[in-house]
Amino acid sequence: MATVSAAGSIWRQPGMRPLVVMTTAGFSGYALLLTIAPLWAVHGGASTAGSGLVNGVLLTFTVLTQLLVPRALRTFGWGPVLTVGLLLMGVPGALYSVSDRLDAVLALSAARGVGFGVLTVAGSAAVAALVGERRRGEAIGVYGLAVAMPNLVLLPAGPWIAETAGYWAVFTLSALPLVGIPAGLRLASTLHRSAPDLNPGTVAEHDPGDPESTAYRRLLRPMLLLMAVTSAGGAVLTFTPQILDSASVAAGGLFLMGLSAALSRWRAGVLADRYGAERFLVPLVPLTGVGMALVSWSVADSDGARVGSFLAAMVLVGLCYGALQNLTLLVSFTAVSRRHHNLASAVWNVGFDAGTALGSVAVGAIAQLTSFATAFLVAGLVAVATLPLALRRPVAVATEPPEPRPTAG
Repeated sequence: MATVSAAGSIWRQPGMRPLVVMTTAGFSGYALLLTIAPLWAVHGGASTAGSGLVNGVLLTFTVLTQLLVPRALRTFGWGPVLTVGLLLMGVPGALYSVSDRLDAVLALSAARGVGFGVLTVAGSAAVAALVGERRRGEAIGVYGLAVAMPNLVLLPAGPWIAETAGYWAVFTLSALPLVGIPAGLRLASTLHRSAPDLNPGTVAEHDPGDPESTAYRRLLRPMLLLMAVTSAGGAVLTFTPQILDSASVAAGGLFLMGLSAALSRWRAGVLADRYGAERFLVPLVPLTGVGMALVSWSVADSDGARVGSFLAAMVLVGLCYGALQNLTLLVSFTAVSRRHHNLASAVWNVGFDAGTALGSVAVGAIAQLTSFATAFLVAGLVAVATLPLALRRPVAVATEPPEPRPTAG
């Protein structure tokens, strides 16, 4: 069982610092290459469609891997799985400099996708294994901050580094996940001690009283809520540079959305621990729709975007985007028993990535037929359509053994 104090800083809880270091290092490599890898393919002569395949392949292999990580953790343990994941994120990034041919770039992106799939599922599953229910929301917030900060800082820095120092500099820095391997091994050691029931060979794969099919069914609700908000947020992140004439306004809006998402994902967990996660789902779902409607209105004028309302909309969408990530992960862990926490992490991560991809594809298609203003409004309406799911209050599952009652002395 996770050993966590109900008092004291969450940063000092066993395993949290190694988790933060490992996650920050891993996501640094991911953030640096998200825009640079497609540009490297174009540098090698790839078409626009070819460059679009780069992150498509990355995402495909990420999702396919995420579905396999729970079984890998049961079979091989945390240390080997985390090490392989970080190696597959760091080494291929450095190898991009060998060739800018599209086939080479796609092969390396596939390998990175496998590593990223491991890191995303194992990282969020580790939070549930390290920290008890009383402070799990706060711990998820800290983990979310470790995920968000590299994206906030390094994603926009990648093109600048490539332009000023060269692609080789970005590829060298993209090996940062390798720096996270020692922290990953320390994390694995802590998990081995604090959560022995989750070590290889100690958890039965099949329990007639707690079937995996029931866990999947319980996880469907938070996954759909997550997919709705990541579809909306992912579409805004994808198309903001295309819909604005001013690059500075686009950059400012993306920064504000990223900052708002990082802060809300971090702090939402503290409120959830105090008042419960469920009560915050209901206002945040329609608020997502309001934010998307404001984005739609801000870009609807053919004479140019309404800058003030657009920036306010980006803050609002970011707030919902970050908070609902934290809350739906917390709800996912609450919905299933402890033995299915790795599965909950996998399903949540699949929902996140699938929602992001679906939002980009669907909004792009609708915008081509109508306009971006209409497409963003539709994405907001889809998010609001999940309100019945937010209103439904399922019975929570006991995810940890009950604390022993004191005996009469």
